[in-house]
Amino acid sequence: MADIFHEVDEEVRRERLKKLWDRYSIYVIGGAALIVAVIGAWRGYEYWQAKQAAAAGAAFESALSLSEAGKHDEAPAGYRMLARFRAAADLAQAKPPEAVKTYDELAADTSLGTTLQDLAAVRAGMLVVDNAPLSEMQRRLDPASAPERSFRHTARELLALSAWRNHDFAAARRYIDMIATDAETPAGTRARAEVLSALIAADGKS
Repeated sequence: MADIFHEVDEEVRRERLKKLWDRYSIYVIGGAALIVAVIGAWRGYEYWQAKQAAAAGAAFESALSLSEAGKHDEAPAGYRMLARFRAAADLAQAKPPEAVKTYDELAADTSLGTTLQDLAAVRAGMLVVDNAPLSEMQRRLDPASAPERSFRHTARELLALSAWRNHDFAAARRYIDMIATDAETPAGTRARAEVLSALIAADGKS
């Protein structure tokens, strides 16, 4: 008797499952197909992205090689600019004077736009600040220190440091004031300017 009830229960369960499948199978199949499609699309995107990254990397390396060989005009414009900055950064490690020359060329290249020209000027300034006269630093960085210029904070800090090194304490205070009164000055730059101001006061030149 128990077996009969068991068979009946099994039959009832099969009938219920069949009804559920008949009602919802289209959604189950559709959902599975959607998952497969999404996974396939994602894999395709990853493959495309990897190819793009590889192509971009190869183009940049090619542009860098052309830049190092002095063939700047043969590389695509965007990669050519990046390669020139990269080459200058590499030179800064072993041949600072050549790096300064490269940065100066970038700073003078009006096709790059003001922001990148200022970046090049600041990079050159970092390399010469220890030894350059203040007048040279001002020639390089005064334009970049103007309000609204992207690299004005670093330019002003380098100018203040150069003025202090060259014992022009009035000029140093002027650049320090520019740093202090600019609401957008980064905290690190502001703190270093305060240290420099304290050093000037300690020298009894305030």
